[in-house]
Amino acid sequence: MKAALITIVLAPLVASVIAGLFGRRIGRAGAHWITILAVGLSFALSAWVLWQSMSFGGVLFNESIYTWMVSDGLRMEVGFLVDRLTALMMTVVTFVSWMVHIYTIGYMQDDPGYQRFFSYISLFTFSMLMLVMANNFLQLFFGWEAVGLVSYLLIGFWYKKPTAIYANLKAFLVNRVGDFGFILGIASIVYFTGSLDYGQVFERSGALSQGTVEIFSGNAWSAITVTCILLFIGAMGKSAQIPLHVWLPDSMEGPTPISALIHAATMVTAGIFMVARMSPLFELSEVALVTVLVIGALTAFLMGLVGVVQNDIKRIIAYSTLSQLGYMFVALGASAYAAGIFHLMTHAFFKALLFLAAGSVIIGMHHEQDIRKMGGLRKYMPITYWTALLGSLALIGFPGFSGFYSKDAIIEAVHLSHLPGHGIVYLAVLSGVFITALYSFRLIFLVFHGQERFDEHTRSQLKESPWVVTVPLILLAIPSVVIGMLTIGPLLFGDWFGSALQVLPRHDVLSELGKEFHGPLAMMTHALQQWPLWFALAGVATAWFFYLKRPDLPQSIAQTLAPLYRILDRKYYFDEFNQQVFANGAQQAGRLFWRVGDETIIDRTVVNGSARAVDWISGRLRGIQSGYLYHYAFAMVIGLAVLLAWLILGA
Repeated sequence: MKAALITIVLAPLVASVIAGLFGRRIGRAGAHWITILAVGLSFALSAWVLWQSMSFGGVLFNESIYTWMVSDGLRMEVGFLVDRLTALMMTVVTFVSWMVHIYTIGYMQDDPGYQRFFSYISLFTFSMLMLVMANNFLQLFFGWEAVGLVSYLLIGFWYKKPTAIYANLKAFLVNRVGDFGFILGIASIVYFTGSLDYGQVFERSGALSQGTVEIFSGNAWSAITVTCILLFIGAMGKSAQIPLHVWLPDSMEGPTPISALIHAATMVTAGIFMVARMSPLFELSEVALVTVLVIGALTAFLMGLVGVVQNDIKRIIAYSTLSQLGYMFVALGASAYAAGIFHLMTHAFFKALLFLAAGSVIIGMHHEQDIRKMGGLRKYMPITYWTALLGSLALIGFPGFSGFYSKDAIIEAVHLSHLPGHGIVYLAVLSGVFITALYSFRLIFLVFHGQERFDEHTRSQLKESPWVVTVPLILLAIPSVVIGMLTIGPLLFGDWFGSALQVLPRHDVLSELGKEFHGPLAMMTHALQQWPLWFALAGVATAWFFYLKRPDLPQSIAQTLAPLYRILDRKYYFDEFNQQVFANGAQQAGRLFWRVGDETIIDRTVVNGSARAVDWISGRLRGIQSGYLYHYAFAMVIGLAVLLAWLILGA
């Protein structure tokens, strides 16, 4: 088992190093073959580990692999914790990454940075595996920062594009804000428990729950609440929750394969996984749970609305990711951790599918991304159309598809919650179902249906994408349809995760929901009587009416509701606020400190002032240096007389 786990982690790393350092020698084919085979090996071994965990149950492996340093009893190690939660994440990460690697052959075939791209995405896979397999906070933080670093490299992969450089710098800076909170949370854990090891920290969580922290003098805060909120701030950065969400839509500046990898299986799921893994801590603070619940609901609802007015095919799907991540955090905040991880898994498949389908459309349209310049692509790209349709049906939660089981479980779990504010959160996530269906089928109708809105030259060259693009689409479409139906019973209501996810009895909404669960088919039948299905159908019908039946209406409605449209189009002015308050504010503060500190205090007072003082003193001293011998003799006599007088008077 130990050898298999080390191979799972190191295979993508070794392939990344070879493709990166020796890319010119092994060529383009060598770069993609070595990385695809390495990630394929990691997937095969991860699937084997998942199979072993299903038959074994509990913790399959929890050992230190390498001890880096021991300082005052604090052990800093590289180690693996493999239970069913880890095994599931490993399998999802490696499978989606494997599909993206294969797809990349077709998408990046003409790019001069071909070998470099394969090196980066393989390194991304290694970083995420280190994160999910960690058994201690040091390794978790290493993987956390590594996925941030590689995302910086990949978002700015086309480094000659100013927009790409702006986007990767934005992602890097925003994540530094979240990571600052995250490392403070880890420091708090070490301070109160004296350990970085997950098991020891969870055993000593009583010290956190009983401890207090004075953030402001005289006001004692619960240490467990402060710690969990600090950890959640880190998750807000990585998993792009309001207000640290602004980097994710701009990450579309990177190539489409990396958009799929970031949004589906790697970086943005890190925060979800971390909060779920920390369930023994979050369960001890209802304030932290409510914080997660509310932030998730705001992100799910508000970001979905922004997706309705986007016209870039990739940005629509990006805002969909923001909204769906909000749903996952809502599940975590309601203590339905299994539902959150279940939606993470199903979402990974259908969101990777949607991004790769969007990339297939972009290839066919010669890198045109504006959906207003598309239309009627169904007959030219049938495989892309049907796989994108299946992904969209999964996204909106149509009965029978994977997203139906995971999203409806989250909505019902929130409905059963007793946490403060759960009623408003329930309305937000229920409204989000209509919004999701509206922007999803707006994309489907404008891209694949209706009249063709492109020129004759584009029409003459339109064709289905090559097999290296369509095969990953088909392979991702299969779990997007069936994985939810096959796994909902054990994952949500069968205590499949065991001790990996810990829920206090008073928070256990899934056990209450499980009393009404009578199988996936019965859940589909029951959905006919529930609001989510009818909200989804209403969203599809609205999209059909506005964008196929009466395509003139959206423009007139946008003009009528111009203030609201402007707010959504400007994304609630978050970017402008950050630019004016933080970016410009930092510049103004820097100029102020430069004028006051550098010019006034340092230059005028310290540097120039000391020079002028020395000049003045030396000028006065220079005046008494006459060069006449009798002047010096007279000064000596006067000095001697003063010295004698002082001695006599003192005696």
